[in-house]
Amino acid sequence: MRIVHAPEELERVPRAVAIGSFDGVHRGHRAVLDAARATGLRPTVITFDPHPRIALGNRVDLLTTLERRLELLDDAGVDDALVAAFTPELQQLEPEEFAGRYLRATGAEAVVAGEDFRFGVRRSGDLALLERLGFRVVVPEEVEGVSSTAIRAALGQGDVVHAAQMLGRPFELDGVVVAGHQRGGTLGFPTANLKLEPDLAVPEHGIYAGEALGHRAAVSIGTNPHYGGTERRIEPYLLDFDGDLYGRRLVVELWERLRDEAVFESEEELVAQIARDVEETRAARRPA
Repeated sequence: MRIVHAPEELERVPRAVAIGSFDGVHRGHRAVLDAARATGLRPTVITFDPHPRIALGNRVDLLTTLERRLELLDDAGVDDALVAAFTPELQQLEPEEFAGRYLRATGAEAVVAGEDFRFGVRRSGDLALLERLGFRVVVPEEVEGVSSTAIRAALGQGDVVHAAQMLGRPFELDGVVVAGHQRGGTLGFPTANLKLEPDLAVPEHGIYAGEALGHRAAVSIGTNPHYGGTERRIEPYLLDFDGDLYGRRLVVELWERLRDEAVFESEEELVAQIARDVEETRAARRPA
């Protein structure tokens, strides 16, 4: 997939263009992308960075980093992705001007979007306007019950299984491994300390089973209450892994929630519980 940052970087060829944030690239988004591919035109996405709601001063817990979003769009068969900077200038474009600069100039013949799609200053443009401007409008069938908002709500309850059903794949934690307290190594279970971008969604605190780098992973999300911690930490223990992860990007799938965080009577009890978490992780199944 070719990634560009301005419409002038795209050659003018017949395109089917899908426009949106595509946060999570979930099953609803995949329906839009499949419809774009089905037109026979060059499947193209226009997405925004930062997320429009964040740019307007709102709090949004993003389901994916921009890097992961683009990887998932590539996996979905998108040929070209235009990452448009969501600047005040873009926000003030009249819908006709947006259509001319971002659609007509790049060869777009079809626009694929949901019925409630809006664009341009004050969200004043809609699908009817696109049709009047001469574009073919394709409205894919809605995937009922699937939205980025619903996925965030499931994660807030620790329900990573339901989140996976809506995403069409397990929810992922995507970050960089940094130095931590290194307590896990002294307990016999060396963990990676995963640092995420501040706007990324994180499930309810607890212990989860998942996978990273082809290894099962027991993942602690929370404040380490046994040691009186107050700062949230994300610490995956990769089973049967031997190697240096410091400084590496790590994408961790979460398959199921095993239990709440807890304070133990002794370090021996903590170690015994971690051993049980590891065995449950070995038995965990990836959500279908």
